[in-house]
Amino acid sequence: MASLPLRGIRHQHAHRHGITHHRQSILQRRTFASGVPPPISSRSTLRTTSYAVLFAVSAGLFAAYYLDARSAIHRYVLTPVLRYTFDAETGHKIAVKVLRSGLGPRDVVKDDDVLRSEILGFDVSNPVGLAAGFDKDGEAIDGLFNLGFSWVEVGSVTPKPQPGNPRPRVFHLPADSALINRYGFPSQGAAAVVSRLRARIPTFYDVNEASTSALRSGAVLAVNLGKNKTSSADSSEDFVSGVNTFGPYADVLVVNVSSPNTPGLRGLQNRELLESLLKDVAEARNALEPSPVTSRRPRLVLKVAPDLEESQLAEMAEVIRNSDIDGVIVSNTTVARPSSLIDSNKTETGGLSGRPLKPYTLRALKTLRAHLPASIPIIGCGGISSGADALEYGRAGASFVQLYTEFGYDGVGTCRRIKDELASLLKREGKTWRDVVNESTERLSWKESPAPLPAPVREGEATIGKLVEEAEMLQSLLDQLGRKMSESAES
Repeated sequence: MASLPLRGIRHQHAHRHGITHHRQSILQRRTFASGVPPPISSRSTLRTTSYAVLFAVSAGLFAAYYLDARSAIHRYVLTPVLRYTFDAETGHKIAVKVLRSGLGPRDVVKDDDVLRSEILGFDVSNPVGLAAGFDKDGEAIDGLFNLGFSWVEVGSVTPKPQPGNPRPRVFHLPADSALINRYGFPSQGAAAVVSRLRARIPTFYDVNEASTSALRSGAVLAVNLGKNKTSSADSSEDFVSGVNTFGPYADVLVVNVSSPNTPGLRGLQNRELLESLLKDVAEARNALEPSPVTSRRPRLVLKVAPDLEESQLAEMAEVIRNSDIDGVIVSNTTVARPSSLIDSNKTETGGLSGRPLKPYTLRALKTLRAHLPASIPIIGCGGISSGADALEYGRAGASFVQLYTEFGYDGVGTCRRIKDELASLLKREGKTWRDVVNESTERLSWKESPAPLPAPVREGEATIGKLVEEAEMLQSLLDQLGRKMSESAES
């Protein structure tokens, strides 16, 4: 009895196996009869090829999307992720490294002709530059130019390396679209930075009258000169050293006496010290040989603070008028804390930048414009976050504008967005940027008072000519009298 179930199981298994074998035989005969090869390997190859093509196309599309600075992924995904994942300084350093690597996005759009501008004698494709502070050591110069800025400012650079102030030293205020920093000029030193500037120069480089240190048309390279913390507070030595070091490799040298994070630095804005400083740096610049990169000497620009009183700004303007300084940047960060700030980081010590800085900068800009001739251009820097802001600066007398904090918040497409907005506003008015600048500087700039005209001579009043004539007549009479007296004495 025990063997019956076993035989039954074997019978069922053999029956099923026979059916399966029969079906496979039929399938093989049909395949052989139709001439179609077994499908398994061909389908696998086709699937693999399809996946590879799909991946290549997707990667290409993503690369094209990523490399376009206008892509929304930069403004709404990558930049916020960087900001909220890392502390402010680490996120800043990562951004510099990406742009240095050559893998950063690019501004792929040609600048509109209405944006063409002139600053300090240089023709540039647009009036939007990047302020000092982002690329402190000249690591990502070309990556920044690739984002569409026509002016990239490296630094601040100190003669000797220094670590700056202790961390943490930079703080986001996202609720206010602002930033507070107390970096204190962390710098790898002049030697490290100048070696990078030299390394950018091609082995075979054709210098002509349009050449700039940016090594591309329509753009200029500036170096912001800082002062070592251990240097004498009232000495110009560090700035003179910077002029001599970077003069051959920069289009513009910026004398920074306005950072609030280096003790005693802002004291150089006082009249006596400022006169001496500007005299020393101008003499150093004028003594330079023409640059081997541009065949000319660099321009000198002074960067000032927004916290000076109107009388101080007027006094400073007088010093600038009597110097060889070529232009002014208004302004650096402010130590003020407007009551509108709501972010919890508002109590941190340091310089405030971003949108809350704009009223302070505009006030200082308007004051300086009224006390400087049109021949000395002013570069506006502070709280610019839109094309409308840039245009407001132009109407207030600025010839050029710079970005800093908004670039950190808005990402790599900031420059292109502001340029597009500005171009749209200018076209709506039927003007170019040059038109706006020329109109405002002509209307708002300081003009030397003409020499007073001589007062009209009233009837009966002697003129100088008449007095001279009478004096000559009197002298003639005296001469005649003298001769007669001599003749009488001889007789």
